[in-house]
Amino acid sequence: MTTIVIATDGSPEAHEAVEYGLELAAQEHADAVLLQVMTPLDWTRLDRGAVLRPVADEIRLRRAPALDAAAERAVERGVPASTEVVAGNPADEIVAYADSIDADLIVIGSRGRGAVAGALLGSVSRDVLHEARRPVVVVRSSSCTDA
Repeated sequence: MTTIVIATDGSPEAHEAVEYGLELAAQEHADAVLLQVMTPLDWTRLDRGAVLRPVADEIRLRRAPALDAAAERAVERGVPASTEVVAGNPADEIVAYADSIDADLIVIGSRGRGAVAGALLGSVSRDVLHEARRPVVVVRSSSCTDA
């Protein structure tokens, strides 16, 4: 294993996935790519509902402090890591990015909403599992309870 993509959105569940992914990268002597996906900005709907994607400068400005904290954590653990910010549908972008760099593994957190809530509200981790063409580890939050 040489490259692990670790998706983060700054949530507590994503923090747990970052910790797990960095631990695995350290054990495997793999590089980590810390990936944040910005959802498209919906500040105008001039084209009959089309959503405008943020421009590069805006992506940089909206970058979550959690991404920088994750990069600092990688340095503390001695894990070679890079950070990337992309815009789009989170599941699609995570899978596409992992494919584009031929990652060996994707690590993502889960809020543990359960089947019904996940179906109603959507689930990025479920969608990544469904779309990915490479192994995926879903880190279930320690605060999740079975419903």
